[in-house]
Amino acid sequence: MSTPAFSTPVFALVGRPNVGKSTLFNRLTGTRDALVADFPGLTRDRQYGRGSFEGRRFIVVDTGGLSPESTDPLAALAEQQARVAIEDADQVFFIVDARAGLLPADRDIADYLRKLNRPVKLLANKAEGLGKSGVADFFALGLGEPWAVSAEHGDGVPALLREALAGVPAEPVAPGEDDDVIRVAVIGRPNAGKSTLVNRLLGEDRVLSSEQPGTTRDAISVRFDWDGRRFELIDTAGIRRRARVTEVIEKFSIVKALLAIERAHVVIAMVDAREEIGVQDARLMGLVAHHGRAMVLAVNKWDSLPGDQRKSVRDAVDFKLPFLDFVPLHFISALHGSGLRELMEDVVAAYEATTRELPTPELNRVLEKAVERHAPHAVLGRRIKLRYAHQMGRNPPVIMIHGNQTDKLKDAYKSYLANVFREAFKLTGVPLRLEFKTGENPFKGRKNELTGRQVKKRKRLIERAKR
Repeated sequence: MSTPAFSTPVFALVGRPNVGKSTLFNRLTGTRDALVADFPGLTRDRQYGRGSFEGRRFIVVDTGGLSPESTDPLAALAEQQARVAIEDADQVFFIVDARAGLLPADRDIADYLRKLNRPVKLLANKAEGLGKSGVADFFALGLGEPWAVSAEHGDGVPALLREALAGVPAEPVAPGEDDDVIRVAVIGRPNAGKSTLVNRLLGEDRVLSSEQPGTTRDAISVRFDWDGRRFELIDTAGIRRRARVTEVIEKFSIVKALLAIERAHVVIAMVDAREEIGVQDARLMGLVAHHGRAMVLAVNKWDSLPGDQRKSVRDAVDFKLPFLDFVPLHFISALHGSGLRELMEDVVAAYEATTRELPTPELNRVLEKAVERHAPHAVLGRRIKLRYAHQMGRNPPVIMIHGNQTDKLKDAYKSYLANVFREAFKLTGVPLRLEFKTGENPFKGRKNELTGRQVKKRKRLIERAKR
């Protein structure tokens, strides 16, 4: 199951579009995980976050706006996601806009919530400076006294949480409790099948999936267990060429996708087998490698591709993505689930590789054998010597190699060393980083003091040379 364990209270944020649900989500979780803009219908999927207040932990779910009268098919899908969140929640925070006043859509949502067996708290957001009298109109919804809050400034939020968490035992967050969670970001161009892949892995329609490109706007993260391992999947918005990015909201979505890449342990880069692999795909995957993130490449919609076209797709991957020769390649169908087990096995292998501890003695044995097999070139008659190596970091693995004249090493030899280390330590899908450091000459700047005998010999040689 993708939904969190309900031993921790779950609060679902619902309401019509643009009342401040995502702003309150960020306030409660202390993050900026949810996209926020003065734009109705921005949120479409369920977004889970974790919060803590006075030692009590909770889970909060941001949802898309409920629009009972909308005819947009994506709005209907977003509403379906919101209803699932309501059914799973322990408490529902129904948010209305105190500045806009009571609207017919608020009444329709209140009628729906009254039919559910869930505690509902009515929150009148954007109520800074209004006081209780300024939100009195919302008593007409029949959901009790409205809470005057400001998600943007935090007014009224501590009192709200104190009452909502009454009776919940304090449970301080233990440091490092999420250290074993594998964070996986799914990236690609719009309509490559990212959301379909996430839903297939979860076994439920957790995120919106549609043939319409750009369905996903936010970076939606969700946790689940697979084969005894804990994962956090991050479904990101499709990234198009900069020239085609016109909406301000889409620009925000791209920023969220890039932040998801930075936060992930492993990135699943998806391409559509029916579409040509373009420059944007190569740039996006190059960006992942530049950030040092482990990567697995998934060619989706493989089952719908005629047999005579499959070879051309394989050739295109080799020709257009030659710099990803270290990345495992999988041909999958996110819709039907074919190839997903092998894909996830390589995701786990990539995670273990990027977080692996590389013992210094073993690193030096590998370095010594590599130099014996293929020594560095000489510079002006002087041989480059690589003396020892040790690990400098993880995720990605960074290996520091000490020697002399290391700044003269050619890129081809550095690539050779990287491939040797990657093969020796089975670093699947990892953009291994090598750093080189030239040791200082201990005799540099020191004057050689001659003995008395050496001084006399030097004088004799000078006199002989003069004759």
